[in-house]
Formats: sequence, structure tokens, C-alpha cells
Amino acid sequence: MSLFRKKSLTQLLATADSEKGLKRTLGATNLVALGIGAIIGAGLFVRTAAAAGQAAGPAVTISFIIAAIGCAFAGLCYAEFAAMIPIAGSAYAYSYVTMGELVAWIIGWALIMEYALGAATVSIAWSEYLNTLLGGRIPYEWSHSPFESFTDASGVLHQGILNAPALVILVLLTLLLIKGTQESAMVNAIIVFIKVAIVLIFIVVGWSFINPDNHTPYMIPEGTAAFKDQAGKTIADYSGVFRHGWGGVLGGAAIVFFAFIGFDAVSTAAQEAKNPARDMPIGILGSLAVCTILYILFGHVLTGVAPWTDFVDPVKGREASVAYAISTYMTGYGWLATAVTVAILAGFSSVILVMLMGQSRIFYTMSGDGLIPKVFGDLHPKYKTPYKANWILLIFVGAFAAFVPGHVAGDLTSFGTLFAFVLVSAGVWILRKSEPNIKRPFKTPWVPLVPILGVLVCSAMIFALDKQTLTVAMIWMVLGLVVYFTYSKRNSKLKEPGHHPGEILPKASDFE
Repeated sequence: MSLFRKKSLTQLLATADSEKGLKRTLGATNLVALGIGAIIGAGLFVRTAAAAGQAAGPAVTISFIIAAIGCAFAGLCYAEFAAMIPIAGSAYAYSYVTMGELVAWIIGWALIMEYALGAATVSIAWSEYLNTLLGGRIPYEWSHSPFESFTDASGVLHQGILNAPALVILVLLTLLLIKGTQESAMVNAIIVFIKVAIVLIFIVVGWSFINPDNHTPYMIPEGTAAFKDQAGKTIADYSGVFRHGWGGVLGGAAIVFFAFIGFDAVSTAAQEAKNPARDMPIGILGSLAVCTILYILFGHVLTGVAPWTDFVDPVKGREASVAYAISTYMTGYGWLATAVTVAILAGFSSVILVMLMGQSRIFYTMSGDGLIPKVFGDLHPKYKTPYKANWILLIFVGAFAAFVPGHVAGDLTSFGTLFAFVLVSAGVWILRKSEPNIKRPFKTPWVPLVPILGVLVCSAMIFALDKQTLTVAMIWMVLGLVVYFTYSKRNSKLKEPGHHPGEILPKASDFE
């Protein structure tokens, strides 16, 4: 039996038109807010300084532009698919109809790294920021995993037990998602307003504190000496090709790419859009455009207020970067540092919300195809949300967030996303060749140029990731192949007796 058997568009569209399926409650404004809610978060507040300190220097603004260009190519391809095939499966579903089941499974498995692993990682960061805002009032034991410990100034050893705040925020957001998509979108819109307002305040106020000397030289020069901590351990090495000059700008793009993760999550809500043909392209491309402008301005101000060398320090270059720049160089604006921390908490919350939503919708679609157990496709009898998938996802993500240390690289999440972008870009070109007469409410311009550039730019950013990230990602993908050949291939709905290509299969909502 072929590993590349495909679902027909007829099957996918029949699933989308099911009255028993997900409720269509989202408009264009909701979708743009959904995208911004997922995009502006850990990436902007954490990865900007990290990219500046590790690879790009002040040219992190150019890194944002390169990452945005890669996202724009992929975003145009996502917009064509989402308008044409308005179902919940995102890149997984698009790959199923263009490149076949095995490729669809691989990308569905990779997306778990983007959404589930991403949600867990961000929830751990949320816990850290909450404790910072509260002045460290949450005991170490109840805000860290059992694999973490530290000895205080008095010589007392503190051993982590459970990261309770991370678990609490996951439970609250899961309950909100089960209650309904429209309610989740409303809460997300409020959060988006708060964090965008604070980002704008930082840009406007910080502009007058920019020191032009901090932008000279604009890129990290070749031959820049490595930075070491007090113990003599190297914390930043600029000898690699992706750690200085234009190579560093590309390396910075791979790092800040995490900041753009989210606009593709809009496509997972396609089956809940009121008018997907019109609203999906607006939601995907609109959120991407708004965030790109904010990112470039934010990066310019941050590296102008504080020199990039300040962000080489692991603490200043990650969690405390923005608050550090404000408190150190922007005299009289201590209140803004607190406001930024609040914005970061709000940003993390909306990112977790959209990631949990995206993953549950992908599970919903994969269960309808038989590739994972049908329990993932059960809809709540009243709210019409995949509530069992939400609960199962909470157990998996919650266990990770509560009991695993938080130093899981965001680059793993970037890998899953970039891999999805490559396949979606390729898929548009393939479907243009194989199904040229299908109605396309939105058409990606300049095909095949745009899809080819999407594949090339996103592939380049994958190769710019560090070797450890690529190694772990490959191990994860091999594990996914084991699951496919031991369970999914045997249970696929496409292997049912009597099925023929193009035949309408049972809808995901029929598996309640």
C-alpha cells in the first residue's frame, strides 16, 4: 500500500461543510487578533536581545526583516490553502492532499514541537515572570521542577517539587478553550490590546533614549573575541559563520524566527471562520504585517537604548532584557519596566492560548483520518469544541511544564514551524500543477517564484539552527515514524476496504 496515498479535496471540503463540526464564530478582526496574540510574546521580549547578543548585534532589525520575508512567502501560501480548504488541520491537512499521508503525518508530528512543546516552554517562562513580578514570593520548591535546585546565601539547599504557576495557567486556559472559541478569542483580543499598547509605549518613549553609538558598528565584526563569565566559561563565541557579519544576521534570523511563530496558527482556526475565503488571508497576512512593523521598531529601539554587548549575559540577554534596558538606561521610567513585565505575562498567556488551540485542532483533524485515536476528535455536546483533545493535551503539556526544567530551547519550536512552512510552500506549487482548475478564492502571486523562495529561505534558517537542536529534532522525527508504522498506517481511514481516491470519507465529527 502506498505511503503517499492522498486525500481528495472533495473529502476535505465535505469535512469543512459538516454542520456537526466546529462552530463558525470568528471574523477577520478575531483572526488578526488571534495571529497577533500568538506572535507577540516570548519571541519579541526574549529572543530579540538573545539574537543581538549571540549573532546579529544591532543588525537584529535586518534579522527580523529576513525572518519576515521567509514568513511572508510562507504566509501567502498558507493564505491560498486556508481560503481554498477551510478546515482545522493547517499544514497537516494541506500536505495530505498534495504530498500524501506519510508526509502529512511527518508534518503533523513536527507541529507537536511547535504547539505542544511551545506551550509548555512558554508556560514555564510565564511562571518565572510571575514570580519576578511578585518579588519572588512563590517558594522555589513550588515554582521549579524536581530536577532543579539551588543553594541560597545561608547555605540552605532548595529542591524543586512542582512548577505550580505553569500548571495553573495551563489549566485556566484549557478550561477557557473548552468553553468556546468565541470566548477564547474575546479574552485574546483584550490581552492583545494590552501588550501591543505597552510595546508601542516602549518604542515611543525609548526612541528619545537611543544612543547612535550603540548602532556602530551595525553588525558584529569578524574577529570579535568570545565572551566568558566569571568562572571562565564561554557564553558567546563569534567564530562561527552564523555568528558575525551577514552570516550573523542570518543566524539572528533563525533565532528571532521564534518571534514570528503564530501567524500559521490562524490557519488552524479556518474551520471556525465565518467567511474563510475572505477572512483567512486577512487574518494570516494582516497579523504578520502588523507584527513585522512592531518588531523592527522594537529591535531598533532596544539595541539603541542598550549596547548589544550588554545582552551577551545570559540573564540580560533573555528574561530581563527589556526591563534591564529600561531600568539601566531610561532614567525616570521604572514604572515602564513593571508594565513591560505585565505585558510579557499577558503576551505569554495569549501565546499559550493560541498554541493549545492550534494543537487541539490538529489532533481533531488527525483523529478523523484515523492516524491517532478517535477520542481526539470528540466534540463537546454543548460547546462544540474538541474537549477531550484539550484535556489529553493538558495532561501532556502540564506534565512537561510542571516537572521538566525550563531550559528547553525555543529553537526546537522554530524547527517544527520552519519545516511546516517548507512543505506548505512546496504544496501550493504541487497543487497548482496537479489541480489547476480548482476554485481559489485567494491566489498566491508569482507562482512558482514565491513558493520556491519560501522553501529556500525557510530551509536556510533551518540549517542556521545549532547542531544540538537539529539532532534532537531528528530523534523526535524518527520517533514519529515509529508511531506511524506501528499504529497510524494500520488505522488510516484511507486503507478501509472499498475506499477509492476521491470518495468522501466519514467526517471527523462522526467519531463522537
